[in-house]
Amino acid sequence: MNTHEKRITFILASIISLRMMGLFMILPVFALYATELPDHTPVLIGLAIGIYGLTQALLQIPFGLLSDRFGRKRIIILGLLIFILGSIVAALSTTLIGIIIGRALQGCGAIASVVLALTADLTREEERTKAMAVIGISIGFSFVLSLILGPVLNQWIGVPGIFWLTALLALFAILFLKISIPDPVVSRIHRETEPIPTQFKQMLTHPQLLRLDIGIFLLHLSLTALFVVFPLSLAKQLPTAQHWQIYLPVMLSAFLAIIPLIIYGEKRHHLKFIFVAAIALLAISQLGMSYLHTHFIGSILMLFLFFTAFNLLEAALPSLISKTAPSESRGTAMGIYSTAQFLGAFLGGLLGGWLYHRYGTEAVFLFSAFMASTWFILALTMQPPRYLCNQLLTIGKIDKKRANQLTQCLLKVPGVAEVVVILEEGIAYLKVECNQVDATTLKEKCPVMRALLKY
Repeated sequence: MNTHEKRITFILASIISLRMMGLFMILPVFALYATELPDHTPVLIGLAIGIYGLTQALLQIPFGLLSDRFGRKRIIILGLLIFILGSIVAALSTTLIGIIIGRALQGCGAIASVVLALTADLTREEERTKAMAVIGISIGFSFVLSLILGPVLNQWIGVPGIFWLTALLALFAILFLKISIPDPVVSRIHRETEPIPTQFKQMLTHPQLLRLDIGIFLLHLSLTALFVVFPLSLAKQLPTAQHWQIYLPVMLSAFLAIIPLIIYGEKRHHLKFIFVAAIALLAISQLGMSYLHTHFIGSILMLFLFFTAFNLLEAALPSLISKTAPSESRGTAMGIYSTAQFLGAFLGGLLGGWLYHRYGTEAVFLFSAFMASTWFILALTMQPPRYLCNQLLTIGKIDKKRANQLTQCLLKVPGVAEVVVILEEGIAYLKVECNQVDATTLKEKCPVMRALLKY
């Protein structure tokens, strides 16, 4: 990427990461804080933790569609203002109901898909994959950092202070956006980053993608259910002020543990094995937690296993979506995937609170272990992913006959597995053998491609 693209990618990654941190920082500390509120019940605590997922799931695709009509930056600013409002409502609330309303408003600022679309508008096609990867990594890093910072900040400013801080960070994000990010010369629909309504039915009935959507749903269901009860169990064994001393080493060591596993899975083409093994580890950690949550060392070990599995699955799932989805439908596939993720977060909080209220802590972990075991069975039957990369070619306006000639020509190039030409957009979407086919190769091997580039 050139300097301009690097700066834009860094700023947009920071904007979306700051927002995600605002949603996640309260996870390790909220259940403990909520027990001091006058209207607290386990169900309301779980609802407060997960409610953002419901509003985020409902609005993220509409926000993306609105940005196509009214402009990316306007919709991002609108989303951040709603997020700020929700943070202020939560910070000022002295009841769980008030915090639930605030958290729901936070989720209403569903700008993730719009940020990706703006990134696509402001980067070249050949550099777009790198930009998206940077944003994805930044989101993962912000999640790890938020679980470490939450308990630390809780000591200094408390949960209301964390809400105020997230509002302030979102305000800075708006200023950065207005000052540092230019308006795109042309905003258009990017099928590799944005959902297309006419593709929903096809992507929702795709059996391999459906397995992955169910997987991310269950993964985030387990995450929010965990944080309904684990902080309460930990508080019985360690003062709340020292919880960060647990989360810091656990999160860092779990993050480091997955790096060689991801490299091994991708380079050796054993991603399905690593993926299925991580789901099994997720189930084992939850089953172990049901028995060991009152045992200090045992619960910390199970927490490490959980986050090792969680981080690995969180990193592998988007890669599997990209490898599995048709080139021209990646944006739609990712939109459905993200919706499933946030719905899982919502139901995890709600069901976690209800199970804790009715049957106790063990029931929450046993339920999560059962869900992970169900996912394990589904994952065993999924097809191994094809190790293909996505490429996008700008070919300009051509007629249907020329498009068919180009498609047949490109498919004859060794390493090209799939070609889809979108006539009205003047773009061709390809799936190719990774590290074997690039734009130069396509020009050399395909005469039709060379001829098109002359005009």
